[in-house]
Formats: sequence, structure tokens, C-alpha cells
Amino acid sequence: MTGTPATESSPTADGTSAERTSARSAWEDPRPRDLVGIGIGPFNLSLAALADGVHGGLDAAFYDQRPHFSWHPGLLIEGTTLQVPFLADLVTLADPSSPWSFLSYLRSRERLFPFYFAEKFHIHRAEYDAYCRWVSDSLPSLHFGHQIDAVRWNPERDVFEVDFTQLDSQGEVEALGRTHARNVVLGVGTEPYVPDALRPLTDDPTVPVIHSADYLAHRDRLLTAGHVTVIGSGQSGAEVFLDLLRSRPAGSEGLHWLARTEAFAPMEYSKLGLEHFTPDYSRYFHALPQETRDLLLPRQWQLHKGIDAGTISAIHEELYRRSLHGGWPDAVLTPGVLVRTAGRVATTKVELHLDHVQQGTRTRLTTDAVVLATGYRERPLGRMLAGLDPYLRHDSAGRPRIDEEFRMVLDPSVTGSLYVQNTGTHAHGVGVPDLGLAAWRSAVILNAVTGREPYPMPRRTAFTSFGLERHREPVIPGQGRELTPLARGV
Repeated sequence: MTGTPATESSPTADGTSAERTSARSAWEDPRPRDLVGIGIGPFNLSLAALADGVHGGLDAAFYDQRPHFSWHPGLLIEGTTLQVPFLADLVTLADPSSPWSFLSYLRSRERLFPFYFAEKFHIHRAEYDAYCRWVSDSLPSLHFGHQIDAVRWNPERDVFEVDFTQLDSQGEVEALGRTHARNVVLGVGTEPYVPDALRPLTDDPTVPVIHSADYLAHRDRLLTAGHVTVIGSGQSGAEVFLDLLRSRPAGSEGLHWLARTEAFAPMEYSKLGLEHFTPDYSRYFHALPQETRDLLLPRQWQLHKGIDAGTISAIHEELYRRSLHGGWPDAVLTPGVLVRTAGRVATTKVELHLDHVQQGTRTRLTTDAVVLATGYRERPLGRMLAGLDPYLRHDSAGRPRIDEEFRMVLDPSVTGSLYVQNTGTHAHGVGVPDLGLAAWRSAVILNAVTGREPYPMPRRTAFTSFGLERHREPVIPGQGRELTPLARGV
């Protein structure tokens, strides 16, 4: 990176202050970029791909501390597919002509005809990961091996200061640096969630207690364990359970599948149900009162936390196949169960203390290994954004306020914009982590950043009109006015 030496003190990754001049190089780029993206997952990769196509150019840079792009490597189980169609790639739903579409990737690999004859609408996860890596290897605006330490607002220059640590291939500190930006987009994503009752068990390697995010790295060890318990009723839990079931000997499966939900429920996948993942619904949800949004979100869990019907069918078919010659497979599936506490037994096993909510009963389960398919939580941003604390505006629950264009609401004295990706379900609803809205959200952000419309937005995206709007109708003698449904889907 070119620039001038940075000599002042500034926050580091652990929140402390340290002189930025040292034996290592320390550089500051004085030119303010139009856009700096923090994190390079699918959402900021979508933003980078669409930014690459902005007419007239956009000075953008994206940073990630990992050495290269990687998308859920622990869950690229053989045969698993995306739950969204291939059209939900990084760019197509905003710009079908983009050179970074999935179809362009297939053409570059001379695989268009095989894909055409395969007649697949939902592609393999491993193929999606390979497609994203193809894009990430080609865009010059991406900088891997860069850990972002702090983001601050410089009121004298009207720019954001973004401090980073450059890492070598081994993850060791190579240099310190700083860049400036008029706009920043946070795309740091989520992190695996481990319930408090099980968190102490994950620190001891003697008995495998792992999150499903790391499943493939531990798969061989899990297959040799005498008994394995999978906890969690979502898609990841179902896929892990199915893979273990298929890979363990008939009659000696030694599997438990526990879920807190009342059933192993299918994901809502009806055509009109899917319209909750449209820009129309996102705008409708954002316009609701915050109290209404907070009540609505928990009730919508089956829109995005259920199990694909095909996976449920495959699990039942495998269980049924193993019962063809009489007897039942050694596999127990129990919903409605809460893991109250857990502990180790003789250093080689785990004992789970279970509550059955509906029965009001308790029991204990001893197992040799546990896979926690307990989902993900938004990464905390407090340390990175500590310098922006005085400028951030929050809602009544202490969460960042986010406007309709995915911009964090800041003090009016801040002339730059701070956007968010894959965070803020409290503001925009269940579609926030959905890959199908990636290109649309990236286009919204780029339109706002440029102050024009390089990516025209569709006026309507759903057949459903999610709310009512008052329209002034001509007054007919003897009749009053009435509410009429929206002509558009917002």
C-alpha cells in the first residue's frame, strides 16, 4: 500500500492504544476512497462485484482478515444444495448482464451445457463456494489478510479513518495501515452460537463437542464415536444428522437428534410465503413500528429456521430403508427438548441434562460426542466501532437504528455514511441474511453512495400487498371513503 507513515496513536485489535510507528511498516493512505467494505463474505462480495460495474468508476476497497474467500467450509457436505435458486447469485437480480454472474462462471469453466442438461435450479453448496472464489480471485478491489482494528470519524477532514493490521500467510502481523473513506460498509457477518450450558464443554478437546460450522473438520472422529448427539432443529442440524445416519452401520447408528422446537418442522417454501424475501416485504417491514417488528420476528421462525422438505424426506427415507428387514434403527429423534445443563463423565463422555417442555419431565443422556447445530449470532461491533460511539443512534432496545437504505443512523454532524450487510433483522426482517436479497441490497447501497441510479430498482417485486394505504377516492353521494389495497406490493 502506498502512502505516508502513520505516526499517531490509535486503537488496535484488542482495544488498547499503541504507537503506530514501530519496526514494522506503518502506512497511511491520505486519499479518501468512495467506499471501504469491511468483511468479504457473499454480501460484500456482491457489493464489490456490482461496484466493479459502476459506470465512471468507483474507488472502492474491501478488507478481510482471512487469507482467502471461504464460505461455510465445515458445512460443504457432499450433496447439499443451496436453499435459494442459482439466480440468487452475487449480481443477477440487480444486473443480469454482469460478467460476475453464476452463468458467466459456468461459461468460464466450459460447463454451461452440462448445467443446462442437468436442469438444476438449486446448485450444490460446494459449487456456490467455488463460484464465489472465482469472483474473489478476479476483483482487484479485494484485500485479504487485512484485519480491521478500528473505524473512526475525522470531523476535520469529513472522512472515516479505517485502521487495519496486515497479516502474512501465517496470520502474523506484517504491517499496520490506515485508509480513509467517505462511506463504509460493514459486512462482518455472523459467528457460531453456543448456548451457555454447553460453552464450557467446547474448550476441552478430550470429548468432541463442536459447532456444526466445524462439522467436516471433525467428521472422521465423529464417525468413530460410539454415540453422537445432534442438537438443533434447523437445516444444518438436519444435514449433519442425515450425513451421520447414512455413514454409520445399520442397527448400530448410535444417534440422538434433539430440538428445542416443538417439531422437526419444514421451512415455509410456498410461492406466496417466499414473497417475505422480496424488496417489497423488506420495505413494508421497515416501515412498521419497532414494537410491532419485535413481536413479529419470533413468530416468523419457520420462514428461515425450518428444514427443507427434501432433507426431511431424505431422512425419513433413510430411516425407513433401515427398517425394511424388521426392527428399528438405533436413532432417536426428539423435539421439544431443552438442554438445561451439561457436564463431562470420566473425561470420555458428556452427560446432558434434558427438560421436556410439554411433559414437564427431566432425564439425562450420556453421549460420546455432540454436534451443536445451534445457529449463528450477529458479530458484536462494539470494539471496532468504539470510536463512533458518540455518533451512533440507537432504538429503545439499544440496537443501532438503520434506515431504509441500510445506513446506520448517525449524528447529523457526520457527513459520511455507514452501511450494514447481514445485520439488523430488527430493522429489515427475516430477509436480512437471505442470499436472494444480496444483489438488491448491494444495488440499493451503491445507488445511495453514488447519488444516482447505476442499478435501477424494480417498483414492484411481489404479488402480495403486505399493507393498506389510504387513497383519496371521489366522494359519491351516499357513500363514504374506504381503505383500498395497495396497488403496489409495499
